[in-house]
Parts: sequence; C-alpha cells; structure tokens
Amino acid sequence: MKYISTRGQCEPHSFEEVVLTGLAPDGGLFIPETVPQLSGEQILSWKNLSYADLAYEIIRLYVDGAVEDDVLKQMVTDTYAEFSHPEVAPLHELGDNEWVLELFHGPTLAFKDFALQLLGRLLDYFLEKRQQHVAILGATSGDTGSAALEGCKHSKFVDIFILHPHNLVSEVQRKQMTTVAGNNVHNIAISGNFDDCQQLVKQAFSDQSFLPDGYQLAAVNSINWARIMAQIVYYFYAALKFLDKNEAVSFSVPTGNFGDIYAGYLAKKMGLPIDQLIIATNKNDILHRFVSQNQYNLRGLEASLSPSMDIMVSSNFERFIFDMFKGDADKVTAFVTGLSKELNQVSEDEWAFAKANFDSASINDEETCAVIKEVSDKYGYLLDPHTAIGVRAAQLCKRNSDIPMISLATAHPVKFTEAIERAGLEAPALPDHLADLLERDESYVVLPQDLTDVKSYIVKSL
Repeated sequence: MKYISTRGQCEPHSFEEVVLTGLAPDGGLFIPETVPQLSGEQILSWKNLSYADLAYEIIRLYVDGAVEDDVLKQMVTDTYAEFSHPEVAPLHELGDNEWVLELFHGPTLAFKDFALQLLGRLLDYFLEKRQQHVAILGATSGDTGSAALEGCKHSKFVDIFILHPHNLVSEVQRKQMTTVAGNNVHNIAISGNFDDCQQLVKQAFSDQSFLPDGYQLAAVNSINWARIMAQIVYYFYAALKFLDKNEAVSFSVPTGNFGDIYAGYLAKKMGLPIDQLIIATNKNDILHRFVSQNQYNLRGLEASLSPSMDIMVSSNFERFIFDMFKGDADKVTAFVTGLSKELNQVSEDEWAFAKANFDSASINDEETCAVIKEVSDKYGYLLDPHTAIGVRAAQLCKRNSDIPMISLATAHPVKFTEAIERAGLEAPALPDHLADLLERDESYVVLPQDLTDVKSYIVKSL
C-alpha cells in the first residue's frame, strides 16, 4: 500500500517512509491511496478476538508487508500487554444505552498510549534496519508528550524533543513529561499556547538543514499516519461488543486536533456500521462552527478546564477536507493555507458531505463541571473533563435511543484534578505506578516562541 499527500505535490510513499517522516514533503498529511474495504461477515468474524489480536488484523491491512507478519504480531502483543486492564479498552455502562469506552489504562493514563506505545516500536524497527538516527520533534497540549516519551525513552536510535505550552498544561500532565528520565529525552516549555508549539514544529519540519549530518526529524503528533492507524482499532473493538444484537453503533469523541475522530471516520469508511460520529469540543470550537454553521475561521484561543482540546487549528481536519473536496489537492492547499486570512466557507454540497458524516456540539466549562457532578451522583462514576464533554455532546446530538451511544473516555480523571474539584468532588488518588509523581524531580527548559532558539537547543542536545 502506498500513501499520498493531501496536497498532491510529492510522490507516493511507502508505509516505512510515512512512519519515519510524519509530515509530507509538500507540507500535507499522508493518507492511504485506498482505504481497505471489509464485509460485514469479515468484521463479525473478529467478534471474539482479544484487543491485541484485533489490532494485528486491522493494522496489518495498512502495514501491508512493510513489517513481517510475525514481527508485527509480536510488536502489537507487546504494546497492549503493558496496559493495566485485561480488556485493554473496557466498556462501562452509564445507562439509557449510553456507554463509556475507557481508553486510559495505558502507562500514561490517556488514549494516546494506544498509538504511541506502538509507534515507538515501529520507529525502532525501521531505524535499526536502516542504522539511522532521528530527532523526534512534537508538540503537546498535554497527553501526547508523556505518551510519546514513554514510548520512545528506551530507543537507541531516537532523541525526542517535546514542546508544551508553558503553564498551560495540568500539573500531572507536566510532571508526567518532565520527570521521564533518559539521556535521549528533552522537554521544552514554550512561552505561548499549543498552536504556537505546533507551528514551531511544522516550521522546523519544512527546513531540516539545521540538523547535524545523519539526522532527520520524525513526528509523533497525530500528523503521523501510524497514530491514526492504531486508533482505528478501538472503534472496531467497541462496536463488536454490540454488533450481534444491533445493526449499528454511534460514537461521541472529545476532539481538538481531529485525529481521534478521523480514525472513527476511517473505521466507518472501512465498513464498520457507525450511525453517528459526534465531534465534542469545548469553547475552542472551530470544528463545531464548521459542521453547524459552515464557518472555518480562526478565533482567539481560550484556556479551559479541558486543556487537551484548547486548540485553534485542527491539523488532522486536512485529511477529511481531502475527501470533502473529492481529492482535489489544489483546493485542499488553498483552503488550509487561507485559514489565517479570511472566513473559510465551502459549497453547499461540500458542507452537506461534512454534515452527513459528523454531528457536533460545543460544551463550556460550567456545563462540563455539571456533567462530571451529575454522572458521579447518578452512577458513582468519575469522568475527566474531556470525557464529560463527550458525554454531554452525546446526549445533545443522539438521534436514536435504540442505537448504543459510546463516548470515548480519553483520559483518567486523576490527570485533571482542577475540573474534578471545580465540580465539587474529591480528586482521585494517583494509581500506584504514579503515586510519587508530584514529588519526582523535573527536567525541562523554557524557551521563547522563536524557531531559531528551538533549533539551537535541538542541535546543542544531539
């Protein structure tokens, strides 16, 4: 299988090349040339597979021989053996045919572990084969950083540099990054917001001449196709719990950068019977404004109790835009690059395509806290603020109560104690493997929002 850029200005790439480069050379994002199609019979045949075995079956369709089957199977098995729950992604019933898919049982208590634990292994495999070193450069609004560091801290062929917005992530999120020990681990706090961090990463990728000989940059953000690929799996895993008795399922997905819900969109394209895909956002609602009003324009960033979604520009939306524009790469490029200049609208037919694929809702901090309190009081179950937004969006957008509605629980509530306490509840204790986290020594530097300073720090550290 080959992968093409959303902007159409580079040759198709192999899976190995896509994993190692992340961003396409023309500034676009990689997508598969064709999406594998599965029959209902094929999907149902996977009903009783373990999470790891299901992941192998789905991921191998996209790897397509770039990793030997037995090696890939072991890689996937090892990845999910590190999760603390035997089901890896268990479902929890809230009532009224509403469910929560718990995606926080990985090493860093966030859904990012599903992809980044695997991506670290894929990088090691390809780099060892090539005897090549890379410098991973990534930006995080909170959870990606710690998951990426955990996935790559033992790699002999990787130095990893993670940018986070200074003083704009929770204390637990920051400490999960800045206490990771390793000579190849480098944490950088940027005096700016997440979008500033993400912009610095994209600028560095566009001109890598500053790197020492023998090095290239690699991406671990959800711009890296392997992240999306791994996340497709849990949509199938959750749906298969219901598909013998139900014709379809629906998902509500807390999303800022559009990567997680794009994986759900791909699962649907592959043949998984998904009725609704609900984009759940906080007050930074560019995606909701597009789906509900056909407005895709920038507004100022507002800090919220759900910081992982405090994002103005949703990078992965470009992958969906490619489909919405029927593969017209020039139109994609014009739309994306024009974002900062004007109000972006699309034609009625294109907007109808978006609305046919997604519902959406925007939930503010007050409502988020109300949901956390309501679910705790009613069901004795604690939601993190991002998951609470997903649950409320599901309630607002649900069209058919006979179809199971699954909200993705993207992080453990312990990572967001401010929101829990604001809801009038007691913050949970850290799990055993992180019990002393807040006392651990930190290591990070604070840099201005300046590409030259970031490049200099990277070169000095390699």
